[in-house]
Amino acid sequence: MPTEIWLAPLHGITSRTFRNTLSRHFGGIGFFMAPFLPAQTIGKLNKRVWQDIFPELNTALPLMPQLMGNQPEQFVDTMRMLNEQFGYEHFNINIGCPSSPVVRHTRGCGLMPHPDRVEAIVREITTKTTYKLSLKMRLGLHTADEGRELLWRLNSYPLNFLVIHPRLGDDLYSGTPDWDTFEEFYYLTQHPIVYSGDIFTVADYQRLSQRFPNMAGWMLGRGLLRNPFLAEEVQGLPTGDKTARFQAFHRDLVESLLPIRGESGTLANLKELWHYFANFTGMTEEELRNLLRINDLEEFTLFCSRKKEF
Repeated sequence: MPTEIWLAPLHGITSRTFRNTLSRHFGGIGFFMAPFLPAQTIGKLNKRVWQDIFPELNTALPLMPQLMGNQPEQFVDTMRMLNEQFGYEHFNINIGCPSSPVVRHTRGCGLMPHPDRVEAIVREITTKTTYKLSLKMRLGLHTADEGRELLWRLNSYPLNFLVIHPRLGDDLYSGTPDWDTFEEFYYLTQHPIVYSGDIFTVADYQRLSQRFPNMAGWMLGRGLLRNPFLAEEVQGLPTGDKTARFQAFHRDLVESLLPIRGESGTLANLKELWHYFANFTGMTEEELRNLLRINDLEEFTLFCSRKKEF
């Protein structure tokens, strides 16, 4: 049994609407990590982007804000304001996002080749605040030596845990994860690790949990989108009638999105999600292409409901 299962933060996908709807229909998840928010200094804080983490709109499961930036004072100022306004006391720093625009601006995984800057950020937060702190990272941006250097430097700081994805930033999400190097990191760090990456089946989880038995938690992202029952299956929970449950979830998601995003925004969100849902529902590539061509929400949802058994 895993210690904890987390929902991974997928920017633009795992919004509060998706998280809340998911929690109403599926179990097995213990924590949510919110997609990243920009870390900004006091004079530049944009509070409009904070709506996704309003506590009154996130009552289903414990939620941890994630921040992205590249300057120590940005993180300290943003954390203090989020703590004062919403009471958040545990924050995650994203130094793992491999998106090219993010990396070009020395944010996300673009920070990993700059250990001095990462250490300065961690030092500033841990000396000027009492908040709990964790980092989400990869093995490195270009080479695993970047990750090794960071782990060695971070061992002396009071981090709650590290979330580690077993790929380089240059790899994006392609190819086979480097579990041998991840194993090296597993023993190199003195901090607890939450594993993230390429758990698509119960067999994937079982294989990894046998190899890494002391993991502090397991983060499910793309695997959970491809199979919304995955957390329940990993936890050994009964799943019941999967077809009826998924269809109820999908109807609820549409009804929840509509008042917030309107028909066009809801349709755009659903199209992104169905790149993943198609796997679970057994939709062929041709069927998925036909679905994504539909630009009417009612027609789109009718097409989705035609699959009667999963």
